[in-house]
Amino acid sequence: MSESSAEAVASAASAAVASAGNWRKAGVVGTAIGVVAAGAAAGVAIERLTVGRGMRQKARLALDSAGPYGSLRGTPGKAYADDGTELYYEVDDAEPEAPLAPRRRRLFGRKAPAPVTVVFSHGYCLNQDSWHFQRAALRGVVRTVHWDQRSHGRSGRGVAQTEDGAPVTIDQLGRDLKAVIDAAVPEGPIVLVGHSMGGMTVMAFADHYPELFRDRVVAVALIGTSSGRLGEVNFGLPVAGVNAVRRVLPGVLKALGQQAALVERGRRATADLFAGVIKRYSFATRDVDPAVERFAERMIEGTPIDVVAEFYPAFTEHDKIAALAHFTDMPVLVLAGVKDLVTPSEHSEAIADLLPDAELVLVPDAGHLVMLEHPEVVIDRLADLLMRAGAVPAGATVGGYGSTSSTAQPG
Repeated sequence: MSESSAEAVASAASAAVASAGNWRKAGVVGTAIGVVAAGAAAGVAIERLTVGRGMRQKARLALDSAGPYGSLRGTPGKAYADDGTELYYEVDDAEPEAPLAPRRRRLFGRKAPAPVTVVFSHGYCLNQDSWHFQRAALRGVVRTVHWDQRSHGRSGRGVAQTEDGAPVTIDQLGRDLKAVIDAAVPEGPIVLVGHSMGGMTVMAFADHYPELFRDRVVAVALIGTSSGRLGEVNFGLPVAGVNAVRRVLPGVLKALGQQAALVERGRRATADLFAGVIKRYSFATRDVDPAVERFAERMIEGTPIDVVAEFYPAFTEHDKIAALAHFTDMPVLVLAGVKDLVTPSEHSEAIADLLPDAELVLVPDAGHLVMLEHPEVVIDRLADLLMRAGAVPAGATVGGYGSTSSTAQPG
């Protein structure tokens, strides 16, 4: 790290701690975060012995310019939340249905499946592009809507947060989803797909609008998510480290959010370290395509620190176990990576225990970003869910979705 970079990090940390007004807590959280980063930092240190900083920078630029991930675009639209926040979405329309042979129709599903729209909700610190592979596979097969949650991606900063200082809540995200559905899917059946925070958004939506789960929502997919008790997650840390993080991280994040400009300089200066941390908490396999890894880094790095700070407290308060009852009489997919350190697969198993008719899929060698790490599994199970919901005939062909292995070509 250069002297100027070190100064930027030190300035950000000092200013944040001064704002927090508690040096002892800052020391504890520094130790705890050090535990989180230790494994990644070791890898970075070894890498620095063999790869120069300039070479790594050139590699990042090459991946950024060549990687097609996140390049899919649809018809843009805007919805407005109940507090006036502008929510950006895109629609991919289905292509006119090609007639199936009579025998195939007779053997495989309904002749005229209901015109269904699939609405995808992304997770914390991501954006709608995190569904790249699923979007590519379903394009033209079924109508889809992809939207950016408030303060993420191309959506506007939360008005209630910036003007009124109101905390972000999962309930608010559920109401945001209703605004997007009203604008982009005013009629017709809906399949809701949510990853991580997006799955919690779907649960909050069900909690607020249960009548729509009788009249319009016909299926649900909950991927790498939780219905509550997230305060018990240890993120793969020793007990001492995770307890320290739980005690002081919310306050420190808030303080860092108040020094956003300085912190962002620090994040750029320590990009190698953060890349290692992001990889550890996003993926479980070692041979993920480097361009996919970089794609995930760009999404996460693109989330401002003050947004990170705003959203974090909402997860410890999240409790939508009761809302799961609204999913009982419809096809449900519950899918998670067994090695997910952010929302452990035990949380998906707990959801499935309350929905005995749901399909539970646990992907052995997958982390939190399972839809990027093992897109073929997620696509396969989503396609089956859509057939069970009548969104597509069983004779329909789901398109290619690429691969994330390090030997595959992106796209």
